[in-house]
Amino acid sequence: MKSLETIRKEIDSADEQIAAAFCKRMQAVRQIADYKKERGLPVYDQEREEEILRRAGERVADEELRGYYRLLQKDLMQISRSYQQKAMDGMKISFCGTQGAFAALAVEKLFPDGAAMPYGDFAAAYRAVENGECDSAVLPVENSFAGEVGVVCDLLFSGSLYINRVLDLSITQNLLGVKGSSLQTVRRVVSHPQALAQCNSFIQKQGYEQQEFSNTALAAKYVAEQNDTALAAIGTREAGELFGLETLAAGIQESNRNTTRFVVLSRTECTRPRREDDCFFLTFTVKNQAGALAKAIRIIGDRGFNLRSLHSRPMKSLVWQYYFYLECEGNVRSQEGKEMLEELQSVCDKLKVVGSYSCREGESV
Repeated sequence: MKSLETIRKEIDSADEQIAAAFCKRMQAVRQIADYKKERGLPVYDQEREEEILRRAGERVADEELRGYYRLLQKDLMQISRSYQQKAMDGMKISFCGTQGAFAALAVEKLFPDGAAMPYGDFAAAYRAVENGECDSAVLPVENSFAGEVGVVCDLLFSGSLYINRVLDLSITQNLLGVKGSSLQTVRRVVSHPQALAQCNSFIQKQGYEQQEFSNTALAAKYVAEQNDTALAAIGTREAGELFGLETLAAGIQESNRNTTRFVVLSRTECTRPRREDDCFFLTFTVKNQAGALAKAIRIIGDRGFNLRSLHSRPMKSLVWQYYFYLECEGNVRSQEGKEMLEELQSVCDKLKVVGSYSCREGESV
């Protein structure tokens, strides 16, 4: 039997090897953190961690030790997440509006440790990432009731950023007024055009006048500054609390399923192995040929990609000319995707993969 001293030397030797392997692993973890930061991706990747745990069981032949190794692997992943989060702290996330706006809530959900940087309009928030002022932008592209956000779609078509992540945020609109106001004293409501559209039935029933504002939170700020009981804003409860307003009526949107889709935009595209729940965004123009659009759609379907949505938008520089914006299910970087993009070149003048995302990363809240 080995002496205690000999056994302890073997443990010390094994610990030295583990320490070296740990440092090597954490260096790779830091590189992954840099990759995720550049693309606006979350620290937690459920699918990847499930794969690691599955493989952990295959690495250890001893059944008695296999469970202990899985516990070690779980601890390592938790340590890795903590290290990644530290490396990614201080990320600057641009959005349109101010604190209390729905976009600010989306930033908080997507980047709980990031610094939210407000901008006055969508284009300014977008350009802030393009020129390096911010790491990522969180912008709305579509509302389930009011439809697409055209300005943002135009930026996706003309700009250089990529979509790497999606969040579907449930929207609850509230009527916000100064102290002493009520449904009866209000005569005029101010808010973003989409918020006004989402609450049109309520507004018409009350007989209020409408005034458009650049965003819901700034509308709330304006109402607080005016201190007029005849004036109210439509926006989030958080915006009301931020600017000292009272909620005169809650949940005034026409649909209880009112949802806004926000996208995370970054300077670099995320490329990853094929996943079953992948989706991608594509913008394109078609050649001036009969049936060109129909051919493009058929090419997408023939390659096995499911078209989820298709929108057309007028091009600012050409009268009566349009570009198209679509979302499809599938991995555009797969072999089928590459072949599809090559074939689309025959009917498209301009073709751009705006980005892709995994449904597991695009949480609905």
